[in-house]
Amino acid sequence: MSIDQSRTAADGVSALADRLARLAGQAGVTGADAILISPGPDLEYFLGHSVGSHERLTCLVVPAAGEPALLVPTLERPGWDGTPVESLGIPISTWTDGEDPYRALAAVLPPDARVLAVDYHMPAVHALNAQASVTGAELTLAGEAIAELRMRKSNDEIAALAAAGAAIDRVQLRISEWLRAGRTENQVAADIAQAIVAEGHQRPDFVIVGSGPNGASPHHEASDRVIEPGDVVVIDIGGPMPSGYFSDCTRTYVVAPPDGGQIAADAREVYDLVRRAQAAAVAAVRPGVSAESVDAAARTVIEAAGFGNYFITRTGHGIGLEVHEHPYMVVGNKQVLEPGMAFSVEPGIYLPGRFGVRIEDIVVVGDHGPVLMNTAPTELTIVGAS
Repeated sequence: MSIDQSRTAADGVSALADRLARLAGQAGVTGADAILISPGPDLEYFLGHSVGSHERLTCLVVPAAGEPALLVPTLERPGWDGTPVESLGIPISTWTDGEDPYRALAAVLPPDARVLAVDYHMPAVHALNAQASVTGAELTLAGEAIAELRMRKSNDEIAALAAAGAAIDRVQLRISEWLRAGRTENQVAADIAQAIVAEGHQRPDFVIVGSGPNGASPHHEASDRVIEPGDVVVIDIGGPMPSGYFSDCTRTYVVAPPDGGQIAADAREVYDLVRRAQAAAVAAVRPGVSAESVDAAARTVIEAAGFGNYFITRTGHGIGLEVHEHPYMVVGNKQVLEPGMAFSVEPGIYLPGRFGVRIEDIVVVGDHGPVLMNTAPTELTIVGAS
């Protein structure tokens, strides 16, 4: 390992130690005696590593007072060799098939722990059995406490999101290679999925190709529908990079009308409206405003034009080690935005039986305003023209 690599590794361990210390502080603030974290993005965030253990119990214990401990199945123990856990000095306990994993968990909990807070990803079977293993235990959720830490991105996390944004932008810039009349949504989606990997992602996490009336369903993925000339097509794509951080970007295209005809007037009208709404919401992003105010900025534009009933989603969601995480840009969310918070801005209009339009970028709250993680053009693009 080079000196630079050693310094990077040391910096990474220091960041993880800080996260664990702040999580312990959150436990104290929320009244939990210990926070229990299972495999998944939360474990990755706090330990820099996560090994799935299927139905077997793996659990990180972070007490409000005291040192963290990790419990893993014996057969999974080798998977933790050489991970940041060793540099952090966290003791790793094991349990073997045939033993009671919850008794083993009780043994690594602080003796006086009664209020156990579990992360959102812990299966109910583990959470309820953890509670049953401690006499008089109370079970609570740790998700909000964890979100308080995860939704404020560090410079390294922002850099990872920027790299993810650039990679998915490269795919969006290639859509004209695959999207054309006569092909099915599934065929287009398969080509996009390959490109997502080719442009640097670990895998495609989702590939939405919603053509014509299918675009009016926000989470339609892809089908055997044959794309027709003149179709409006929503393409929403993303996935995790090797860093673990996700991309998520939507652009809406129009397949060239037949015989050089004109795009339907209402398709252009709706597209321009969504584009203005998206730009207004991005411009509203700055420290000190509420999450719901970003939603309101987009919604006001769309409602003023008479399409409010067709904007059926929130304006955005947080993003990081998960494609959907805190904070959410939605009415009722009073969360005050702070530098480092990252989320999508993706208003849309969905006309049942006809078409949908969505434009989405990932935005980070900068010191004075929005910082875009996506730079692919948002102008209306016509594809498949001869």
